[in-house]
Amino acid sequence: MSRLSDDLRFRGLIHQVTDPGLAGRLDTEPLTVYSGFDPTADSLHVGHLLQLCTLRRLQAAGHRPIALAGGGTGFIGDPGGKSEERALLSEEALGENLAGIRAQLERFLEFGPAQGTGGALLVDNGTWWRPMPLFSFLRDVGKHFTVNQMVNKESVRARLDRDGQGISFTEFSYMLLQAYDFLHLFDEYGCTLQVGGSDQWGNITMGIDLVRKVRQSDVWGLTTPLVVKADGTKFGKTESGTVWLDADRTSPYQLYQFFIRSDDSVVAQYLRYFTFLPHDEVLRLDASVTEHPERREAQRVLAEEVCTLVHGAEGTRRAVRASAALFGEEVAQLDERALLDVFAEAPSCRLDRNRMESGAVSLVDLLVESGMVASRGRARTTIEQGGAYLNNRRETDGERIVTHDDLVAGRYVVLRRGRKDYTLVSFG
Repeated sequence: MSRLSDDLRFRGLIHQVTDPGLAGRLDTEPLTVYSGFDPTADSLHVGHLLQLCTLRRLQAAGHRPIALAGGGTGFIGDPGGKSEERALLSEEALGENLAGIRAQLERFLEFGPAQGTGGALLVDNGTWWRPMPLFSFLRDVGKHFTVNQMVNKESVRARLDRDGQGISFTEFSYMLLQAYDFLHLFDEYGCTLQVGGSDQWGNITMGIDLVRKVRQSDVWGLTTPLVVKADGTKFGKTESGTVWLDADRTSPYQLYQFFIRSDDSVVAQYLRYFTFLPHDEVLRLDASVTEHPERREAQRVLAEEVCTLVHGAEGTRRAVRASAALFGEEVAQLDERALLDVFAEAPSCRLDRNRMESGAVSLVDLLVESGMVASRGRARTTIEQGGAYLNNRRETDGERIVTHDDLVAGRYVVLRRGRKDYTLVSFG
């Protein structure tokens, strides 16, 4: 078993550290470490995945992780990485979001009692921010930092340098709130390490400064790289939106597809960041990308590992099954949610169910009425040439009638022409 510091370096997870000696501490002494998750939605997304995995690695190595849900700072909003002001959340919306992300954090970490030593902690900074008087905050926190120091932080300077943009005093104060979070966790739980993405460097160093000034104690910070896709765009975003960790927002099949579509240029990095595979296996998969890219073995392993981490083995099994069904007769066994996931981007049409029940819909009718072919003559030609499929089963009889036995999930049939031309037909 490699040392934690060696594992973090192998995986490229150490972007910045506030003390070169931190690696040695990670290998030799148990630390309490925290990372924050602001509840801007009722689900975390794959952009949070790197920090979740990092906390899990730290816990596996004997450190005690604290997952901080920002019930207080969530009212303010972190300006980091944002070109404009965030919309302020209502107290009701914030409470719903906190409940949603708590359940997801518990999938990644083993939680324990507050006074224990091994189990992770889940804390809400709203519990100490809500009762704090304004004057106490200004006196006990604000006096330790200059405006000059705050303006020079990258998250603030980027907003000030943008034409037509600025930053409100509300978001300007965010770094002070996060700094105090570190102090509070240091006092309450002996927390001495904060980890976050590289965009959090300024906020992390503010917290370290505050602990040093107020408690004359050393604490440390570690940042991980920001994760981007092959085209340089933000990780976790697609043309259709954010890739969530909530199965009701982004299904296991959709999450699986997001990772299996990873470009060859980034899959090696993602295997290091988001899986717990041994180093030798990661290196073997690296070689497979170079030697047999057409097999996409690395992408398949990545997708299965991440999907299992987020949704469990059963969710992954269903996702793999749905993926295989795209070209196989297994499509007839899919449930409605999986079927709609698989064919979300395919054309669809709706036909009267009474027509099917009266035996009035033939395969030729389907091909024409779905718009897959322009005429009944063209439909017959397609069938005769072996290019027509019903539920991925090749059909050669143009007069074949669609019946209840053909329905998938009780109301659908999958119509295919050739290899990739799909239409999902529903009988309403």
